[in-house]
Amino acid sequence: MHATVQYRGSQADLFRTGRADRAITLSELPSSPALHALGPCEHLDGEITVLHGKPHVSRVREGGYQVEHGFDHGAIFLVWAQQSAWQDLPVPASVSNYLELQTFVRDAAAGRGIDTSHAFPFLLAGTPVELVWHINVDRTGGQPVTRELFQRSKESYVLRREAVEIVGFYSEQHGGVFISAYAPALRADQGEHNFMHIHFVSRDSRATGHIDDLRLDGMTLRLPA
Repeated sequence: MHATVQYRGSQADLFRTGRADRAITLSELPSSPALHALGPCEHLDGEITVLHGKPHVSRVREGGYQVEHGFDHGAIFLVWAQQSAWQDLPVPASVSNYLELQTFVRDAAAGRGIDTSHAFPFLLAGTPVELVWHINVDRTGGQPVTRELFQRSKESYVLRREAVEIVGFYSEQHGGVFISAYAPALRADQGEHNFMHIHFVSRDSRATGHIDDLRLDGMTLRLPA
């Protein structure tokens, strides 16, 4: 049985209140190398990724970005799980884009006895052809946060051919909570729905943040064992 996925706060709260306040601090989470978590920093000021118990918190600063590793950071909303046992399987070369990856994660999990009607964590490791990613940066001008201002409040980057680890959560039940209905890689007008929230940590540089789109050429998927 895979670990229970927990969360605090939600994207819907952000739009309902118009405020990007803190819902939880990383220091409130269990200290464990099995901990994996992700979410946006409070005040739209960065991205939080916890991989194997270590936080990677990126913020836009001075024409670039800085990364910190402490637990004294707050999140607007956060999703997490403690998972220590994993089963690895190769991602075939036929899986090359965001939608294909989402479908593969679901089908691979279902094929290994994971109940995909419930949220579950997953990891990926390898060297993607390309990642399109962002870090939140407040561009609201002091106005209440709307969906439009939320989408504007992002600094985008592209990563190519770097070894990465990806932390993901899959859920078909938490849209607007810790799964965004908006995913740049998907065509909502063609009935494509987002069921993933994925962040990454580069093993070749300090890059880390939220993944908007990707191109793959083989990876390793790690599902809860």
